Amino acid sequence: QVVESGGGLVQAGGSLRLSCVASGSIFKYSMGWYHKAPGKERELIATAYTGGTTSYEDFVKGRFTISRDDAKNTLYLQMTNLRPENTGVYYCNAPTLVYRGVASWGQGTQVTVSP
Repeated sequence: QVVESGGGLVQAGGSLRLSCVASGSIFKYSMGWYHKAPGKERELIATAYTGGTTSYEDFVKGRFTISRDDAKNTLYLQMTNLRPENTGVYYCNAPTLVYRGVASWGQGTQVTVSP
């Protein structure tokens, strides 16, 4: 129901653009990107609301940009000035469904940032 792509290996300071295609039943909600660092819990880092606004965790603000294409049911995350601590698996989902405990997760896309 969600398929993430676009990850890879990049040096610190580099950029990547992640994509997520979701089914319509999910994409009708506000959508978010989640980051799971090695050994840590998955956390929401950016949200694109259905009304067009966005929000970010402080540690990605100014470096990451989330956007959505409602015509394509696709969510994007443009990541710039990447840091080694951004390494991990990135997932997309609807925070509303995650909060309700009914979200189905995709396989995510691996991002590795070398020093």
